[in-house]
Amino acid sequence: MTTTDLARTTEEEPIFTSRNLLEYVPGVLLLIAIGLLGKYSEIWWLAIAKKEHWTVPDIEFVLWAILIGLLITNTIGVHRIFKPGVQTYEFWLKIGIVALGARFLLGDMIKLGGISLVQILVDMVVAGAIILFAAKLFGLSGKLGSLLAIGTSICGVSAIVASKGAIRARNSDVGYAIAAILALGAVALFTLPILGHALGLTDHEFGLWAGLAVDNTAETTATGYLYSEQAGKLAVLVKSVRNALIGFVVLGFALYWASRGEADQIAPGFGAKARFVWDKFPKFVLGFLAVSAIATAGWLSKGQVANLGNVSKWAFLLTFAGVGLNTNFRELGKAGWRPLVVAVIGLVVVAAVSLGLVLFTSRVLHWGVGAT
Repeated sequence: MTTTDLARTTEEEPIFTSRNLLEYVPGVLLLIAIGLLGKYSEIWWLAIAKKEHWTVPDIEFVLWAILIGLLITNTIGVHRIFKPGVQTYEFWLKIGIVALGARFLLGDMIKLGGISLVQILVDMVVAGAIILFAAKLFGLSGKLGSLLAIGTSICGVSAIVASKGAIRARNSDVGYAIAAILALGAVALFTLPILGHALGLTDHEFGLWAGLAVDNTAETTATGYLYSEQAGKLAVLVKSVRNALIGFVVLGFALYWASRGEADQIAPGFGAKARFVWDKFPKFVLGFLAVSAIATAGWLSKGQVANLGNVSKWAFLLTFAGVGLNTNFRELGKAGWRPLVVAVIGLVVVAAVSLGLVLFTSRVLHWGVGAT
């Protein structure tokens, strides 16, 4: 599947259809198999090290699952019979995030959400301006530059797809932008945890950083959990705040291109704009908030909270397997170097600015420390 096909599929087709549920079974079974193999690889790795008295790093099951998926898709490839089911990894990601809401108290979420909102807005302004300037400098089309700015500053592929129709972007531009964002997600996934440990970041600080700096929700979740479970939880929370802003950012770009006669006009009035934002809003964020509210109200027993936690872990297991299976380096290389360079500039800027914000708010202002 090419990146252009991915954009078209993500935009026009639901994850599951009633047409033939059986076609999803092989791919979902493959996700389960890789997820379990990743989980037991961690156990076997540590058992062998203990038996042989080796001093080895504790490689989390997250990384094992991703590496196994990467190995398969970049060597023998994924047969077409598995592809429908493999593409459901984003569905499992949303299930995992909704279930994870049981682990958060609503008050802590509001506090951390408010902090991350300030950080996100600063990131968006700085990164967006620099990416748009870099895109112009490298001769990219204005709409491709807009897609890269939206994808890097907000929510990766989801934001790009949500923007496609709103700004009447070409499929080729969407494909280039998605390829660049996916490539950067893979880079961030492996580099940010290493940098986090080298800088001595706490779980709290790294979770905030991953949630602010990594584009795609799946890669954000995986990056956080590679560091620690606590960092993974925080990364999901911060990323959910970013996701909630998709509608507003897409609306801004749509109005800009419409004013230039290069996008469909949006009806005047608050109601039309509110409907536009709602259409683009990621609804699973509301599920996350609802489960958190139910848990905060004490309507869930300890056993039920534990069960939801297990649902979240199993859903993320399938997600991480899917991240590896959907990262094809050969396909990413076809995007060309210019969009990738612009996206790299965006990643570096977002990572640097967000790290500075996290350290300033955490170590100087002591915002959010001890909230979770």
